[in-house]
Amino acid sequence: MTTQELELIALPDYVELPPEEMQARAEAFLADIRRRHTVRDFSDRPVPRALIETCLKAAGVAPSGANHQPWHFSVIGNAAMKKRIRDAAEEEERAFYDGRAGEEWLAALKPLGTDPNKPFLESAPWLICIFGARRSTSADGIKRKNYYVPESVSIAAGFLIAALHRSGLATLTHTPAPMGFLNEICQRPADEKPYILLVTGYPAADATIPRHATEKKPLDEIATFFE
Repeated sequence: MTTQELELIALPDYVELPPEEMQARAEAFLADIRRRHTVRDFSDRPVPRALIETCLKAAGVAPSGANHQPWHFSVIGNAAMKKRIRDAAEEEERAFYDGRAGEEWLAALKPLGTDPNKPFLESAPWLICIFGARRSTSADGIKRKNYYVPESVSIAAGFLIAALHRSGLATLTHTPAPMGFLNEICQRPADEKPYILLVTGYPAADATIPRHATEKKPLDEIATFFE
């Protein structure tokens, strides 16, 4: 096993800001990210591949365990592949809604209005399947075991969702279970796990969202401060 030697460099790129500007930027980001909503009604308007590539580059700079970057993004714009994914996802979803989920889970989903039909998997211009790998080739070209894979992939997915929103696109995090069919369709090895099927594009002109989705917990319910 090859061990990398520690090499330190001066912190690049960091720019310290006045406290007032820091607060202003934080508030501006909050106002912008509050405009992000999970959309299930997508337009078929094309989105340039270059835009998706730039957002993926943003996801690729996310922190990860041992900096192994254990993610892979399969980006699907091909209509035939999208149909295969929809057919396979809806088959799993029908089993989910027909009893696999259980009454409590289905009751929790009722205010969101979800069902087994997933037309957005074909109408949206891009599907991004986010995989996590137990072993992968690091930036130095050596294949190693990966650490904190779910945590690392989740952070990268968050970066990607924020980047897509910032660019002006809508998103949907779709998680059919099980998702093993995505390995076959996306031609990914069996030791990679699909975590999220991220749908992205323009919202349809008549897109709606459930009111329940706008109900967010206040700060005092999601955070505790110790000073």
